[in-house]
Amino acid sequence: MPRPHEASPRITVDPRTAPPQFHLLAKPAGSTCNLDCTYCFFLSKEALYPSDSSRMTDQVLEEYIVQLLESHRSPEVTVAWQGGEPTLMGLDFFAKSVEIVRQHRRPGQRVQYALQTNGVLLDDAWGRFLAENDVLVGLSIDGPAPMHDTYRVNRGGRGTHRQVLKGLDVLRRNGVEFNILCTVNAANQDHGAEVYRYFRDELGATFLQFIPIVERATAESLPIANQGWSERAGGHRPLYTQTGSLVTERSVAGDAYGRFLIDVYDEWIRHDVGTVLVQLFDVTLQAYFGQHSLCVHAPTCGTALALEHNGDLYSCDHYVEPDFLLGNITRTHMLDLIASDRQRAFGQSKRDTLTAQCRSCDVLSLCNGGCPKDRFLTSRDGEPGQNHLCEGLYAFYTHTRPTMLAMARLLRHGHYADEIMDQVAVGDLP
Repeated sequence: MPRPHEASPRITVDPRTAPPQFHLLAKPAGSTCNLDCTYCFFLSKEALYPSDSSRMTDQVLEEYIVQLLESHRSPEVTVAWQGGEPTLMGLDFFAKSVEIVRQHRRPGQRVQYALQTNGVLLDDAWGRFLAENDVLVGLSIDGPAPMHDTYRVNRGGRGTHRQVLKGLDVLRRNGVEFNILCTVNAANQDHGAEVYRYFRDELGATFLQFIPIVERATAESLPIANQGWSERAGGHRPLYTQTGSLVTERSVAGDAYGRFLIDVYDEWIRHDVGTVLVQLFDVTLQAYFGQHSLCVHAPTCGTALALEHNGDLYSCDHYVEPDFLLGNITRTHMLDLIASDRQRAFGQSKRDTLTAQCRSCDVLSLCNGGCPKDRFLTSRDGEPGQNHLCEGLYAFYTHTRPTMLAMARLLRHGHYADEIMDQVAVGDLP
């Protein structure tokens, strides 16, 4: 597929002023999805493109991949697909993507493919393709059927757990590497250990991500928001934006999020260090070495962006809304947008807008105030901008500190972190 050179934007910024690497979530089908999950506010993003087909064209696809490869100074590049539901684009779209990478990858560049999916459309043709191209698949499951089916439903309002497990069987049968993405919400927030054991023992998952559901609303929008963002709610579905200091009834409570994480951690630290990777636990341990690989708890952010189906680039996947539109990659090279003063200010504001309560907190180096999208409460001092999850995050970080410090000491002395389980077993540590 020849690149339309005459129409393609070129890098004008000094690449040395741009991040050496960044993460870009591409949404080839936009907000379009074959499910109708009640808490999925991204469904409302269709309001941004009301007369659009919400399908990425060949031109945008090629610009996305070529610019992504051009923009990275580091040898590792991730081509990441999300949605909506990206598998709605069909296998040919992704085969075309792999071919564009093959044509334009620089010598020495290592490309990893990642796909986040609800799994419902997966079959063996998908399984063979994903395995052949070493695609890392993130599968969305919220726990055992009663918890999962509370909010993750189809357009008829019926639970999808059984369908998702069929997709998981496809991945296993074809030897596809997968991880589990589980949202923490009002339906499962009190069942941390049960959810974790289900993933570990029944699904055989060895990599887990737990993402808190925090749906903001104003006093005026809360009644509508509580009905959900799905088509089943009826009437006009408003565009979700990160505004308001209230949350929907589906949202995880701040303290409950902490209890959920602690329940999972207590099971993990006794049995599964080194065999099950829980993303938050891994990045927390990294933080004890001054490293921050996850934007949520890094001092600054701005290097995890979202690309819509038409080439519009947004500051963050959580801020796909008009005020955070940086530009379009068919007119301006993505590296120019990512290295712009506007995006730099977006990332630095995470650190610059910390409340006094956060700045004086003894777990600041681990938490860094959490994600800016969740900072809408009032601090103890009456200052706006405290994180909705603050109470739970503080409980998690203080609860895990003794064992995290012990694992850090083990690693610094050339040992393996999993030796911590022996210390916990004999009661040397809480």
